[in-house]
Amino acid sequence: MDPLVLFLLTGFVSMSAALSAGAINKLPDADKPAIAQTRNGLVSVVMTGNLAALTLILALAYGFRLLEWWIPLLCVFITFPVVHLVFVQRLLGPVKTLFMMLPLVVASIVALIYYW
Repeated sequence: MDPLVLFLLTGFVSMSAALSAGAINKLPDADKPAIAQTRNGLVSVVMTGNLAALTLILALAYGFRLLEWWIPLLCVFITFPVVHLVFVQRLLGPVKTLFMMLPLVVASIVALIYYW
C-alpha cells in the first residue's frame, strides 16, 4: 500500500475519533448523549479518545518516517481538523462519528503495524 494513502486514511480516522471524543466530553451535562451520562460511559468515551490519539501518534510517526516531513505536519494541524469539523462532524455529529470511527481506528492500528 502506498505510504501516503495509508497515512492519510489512518491519520484522518484517528484525528476524527479523537476530536469527536473531545467534543462529547466538552458538552454540558444536560446536553450529553445517553452514553456519556453515566460514569462508565464517560470513561469509555475518554478511553476511546485516548486510543484514537495514540493511533494518531503512530500514524504521524509512520508519516514522518516514510514521507516528507511537511506532509504529516500540514495534515495534522490543518487538513485533518478542517475536514473533520467542516464535513464529518456537521453531517454525523460527534456521537455517530465516534462510533463510526472506532472500528476504523482499530483497523488503522493493525494496518500501521502490518505495513510498518
